[in-house]
Amino acid sequence: MYQFDISAGSKADLYRDLLSALDALTADEPDAIANMANASALIWQYLPDLNWAGFYRLVGDELVLGPFQGKAACIRIALGKGVCGTAAATRTTQLVEDVHAFPGHIACDAASRSELVVPIVRDGMLVGVLDLDSPEAARFDAEDAAGCEALAALLASRTL
Repeated sequence: MYQFDISAGSKADLYRDLLSALDALTADEPDAIANMANASALIWQYLPDLNWAGFYRLVGDELVLGPFQGKAACIRIALGKGVCGTAAATRTTQLVEDVHAFPGHIACDAASRSELVVPIVRDGMLVGVLDLDSPEAARFDAEDAAGCEALAALLASRTL
């Protein structure tokens, strides 16, 4: 069993502690699915105001649902479609304050109002995306993006 001391202080402290916990969880595990499952559980447990936290893996030329926490989700997303597909196609983090204003947004959960999607890239190759949804508009900011980019980079370096 794992127990983590995750900060309730600043957002920077929270992401520092999450990164340390994810490092401990994945340090000796080579299986990508297991590591994504633990990462989604860790994020779900410690990041407030989420209604979905998980991964889409690049399989062939589309994103396919990976481990997650939250309601049942869309299974396949074409590259360039929706927030996840856009992050994957552009390999840039997508920070969306209002998903209803995002052209082509895919509504897997009608309660979602904002979204943060971080591409996961290893050795220059896209392997998937980390996707966080919130029922609150403008839930995510640049600090969340930077923190999640660090989490995604750690996962990419391990097994993805």
